[in-house]
Amino acid sequence: MTDPQTPTFLRRCRQDAEASLARGWALFRSKGLSQIQFWFVALLVGTAAGFAALLFRLAIVWLQTAVYGTPDVNTMASFAMTLPWWLVLSVPIAGGLTVGLILHRFTPDGRVRSVADVIEGAALGDGRVDNKAGVASAVCSWITLSTGGSSGREGPVVHMAAMIASWVSDRLKVDGVTARDLLGCAVAAAVSASFNAPIAGALFALEVVLRHFALHAFAPIVVASAAGTVMNRLAFGDVTEFRLPGNTALAFYLELPAFLILGLTCGLIAAAMIRAIFFADDLGTALQNRLKLPRWLRPSVAGAMLGVLAIGYPHIIGVGYETTSRALTGQLVLNEAIVFCVLKVIAVSITMAGRMGGGIFSPALMVGALTGLAFGQIATGLLPTVSGSETLYALAGMGAVAAAVLGAPISTTLIVFELTGDWQTGLAVMVSVSLSTALTARMVERSFFLHQLERRHIRLAAGPQAYLLAMFRVQGVMRHREAENAADEQACRTMIEQGLWIQASSTLETALPLFDKSGVAFLPVVILTGEDRTPELQGALFHVDALKAYNRALAATAEEEHG
Repeated sequence: MTDPQTPTFLRRCRQDAEASLARGWALFRSKGLSQIQFWFVALLVGTAAGFAALLFRLAIVWLQTAVYGTPDVNTMASFAMTLPWWLVLSVPIAGGLTVGLILHRFTPDGRVRSVADVIEGAALGDGRVDNKAGVASAVCSWITLSTGGSSGREGPVVHMAAMIASWVSDRLKVDGVTARDLLGCAVAAAVSASFNAPIAGALFALEVVLRHFALHAFAPIVVASAAGTVMNRLAFGDVTEFRLPGNTALAFYLELPAFLILGLTCGLIAAAMIRAIFFADDLGTALQNRLKLPRWLRPSVAGAMLGVLAIGYPHIIGVGYETTSRALTGQLVLNEAIVFCVLKVIAVSITMAGRMGGGIFSPALMVGALTGLAFGQIATGLLPTVSGSETLYALAGMGAVAAAVLGAPISTTLIVFELTGDWQTGLAVMVSVSLSTALTARMVERSFFLHQLERRHIRLAAGPQAYLLAMFRVQGVMRHREAENAADEQACRTMIEQGLWIQASSTLETALPLFDKSGVAFLPVVILTGEDRTPELQGALFHVDALKAYNRALAATAEEEHG
């Protein structure tokens, strides 16, 4: 016989459970994530980012196969030689036109978002990136990489991962520290899923994106990186991207000085590659302005130039793993390695200057492998008795150029080992990587990404003591006119008449030099109104308040980086 009180009891249990869940959710939203909860969220974010990276890679394969008709995108360069010239020419033009129209419609500046924007979001955006422009950028990079653009897929997948982390951070309403950690988790998983490189994926997120190795971020990032690797291996198996010939060991320790010279050579090549990309971008902007071309047409013009190059040298198409693999296995002669290297730099510069999308890492791997192979063929020809395999130079060169371009010697060294499965040549690779990175860092703003941000007047290379000032708006630090401790209004108006004031929309990066130059205790804060832009007093920024805000930010940054 059923107890008549049973429905009431069950209903009460359900109501108590719902109330407990509601209290738990409220506590979770107000107090933030505990360590165990955060690791669980990191695992979910890593899985989602790894899945997104996997889908992006498969989408490139699908579209490239549909457009070019190749049965195997890993042999795209060889297959493109059999295609009619008009197809090789027209595909990049069509792809560029599509990219231009998408960027013109969905981005405010017609620019593809990539790794540099993720670094900026980690440093200045509370661990968040712009999702609307990011979706358009991902679509454009997918089209570019599938239709003859000469770039890599790591930039788009890193930004896609950052969008996933930003969405989760916004839903959970977490603070900047937690959001940055989630950003690192997503990036680590995306890199790991793209290259089957769990160790390098974790260190890439710490070294390049977060730019610190804080202990509180390390464990969840490793968890997420492992999740991304699982996604890759479920789809492609536990295989390396490149297969090396059997003998890549050092023949003799006397050969090490040659790798020192190779490191310096690769440093010069990396710096030349970075400067060529930005020179081409400046040249493209100048020509666009002079010819008054609409911005949506710029990628298609770049596509036409890539198509012309690809007719004679299809090795520049796409990611370029076939040519990289041939360099690592010594299947290219000296003049081929040199010509392909120069043309790849030109093609990457055209792609980036054309605002077509894609990343820089895979092209840097290809340029490095070709540089190393050419150097190795010369070195082994001059000193055959103390030289090992020329393919070892290709491996070391691949790591040296990529590390110098990314400004990431640790993660790049490891990613080279994980891409090739060769851990026996660490000494040669490390020597070359260290010298190339040091030399390139002296010639540009430490890396391609930081130099890219520097050109946008975002100065992250000098560290937080330089860029933190740009995070604070004057209007957020000033004392309003109605405040009890406000500055004397008459004194403020006198200073305005003398031309000594600052706009409310300015940052402390502008304000502190004014304090140093004028020696005053406060600056009137104004907004410019009317057709004659007359200053309208809003309040005053005190020097002591600006310094306090700056010191608190420095302390918080130090606590995060060393916590």
